[in-house]
Amino acid sequence: MPENAFLRSSGYDWQCDRGYRQDRETCVPVVLPGNAYLSEDTSGSGWTCERGFTASSSACVAIAVPENGYLTNADYGAKWACERGFFEIDGRCERVAIPENAILDRVSYGPGWRCERGYEPVNNACVVIDLPANAHLDRSGNRWRCDRSFQLSNGECVLGR
Repeated sequence: MPENAFLRSSGYDWQCDRGYRQDRETCVPVVLPGNAYLSEDTSGSGWTCERGFTASSSACVAIAVPENGYLTNADYGAKWACERGFFEIDGRCERVAIPENAILDRVSYGPGWRCERGYEPVNNACVVIDLPANAHLDRSGNRWRCDRSFQLSNGECVLGR
């Protein structure tokens, strides 16, 4: 059994002490870079970066979070995200321009807003929906449909045959 190791509880193998990692048949000290702490990972580097830092080679480098952004704490993928009301453009968090009669919408596509019920989007604005006779707003609240027994004809709802 190498120095700085102990016998596993099974009695059949050994494991390096905390602060050491296995390198073939020996235990070598874990070299902690700045902004790192010891981890329980016995097969890897033996260290993990502190919050706000990410591993790059054998160092922990600061995650550059733009104004109006926040750390995601994700092990994989994006290290930061934009706050509500902002969206990412070229590494910055830009404010969502919300037109009158609109509300924020956090879907991953589109302008970042949607029109309130009774309004429809037209050229980056929300305009009131002009409901024809015998029509109602659909479930979305941003379009209309003809009432039951009526059908669309030339922009109007006429009695069906």
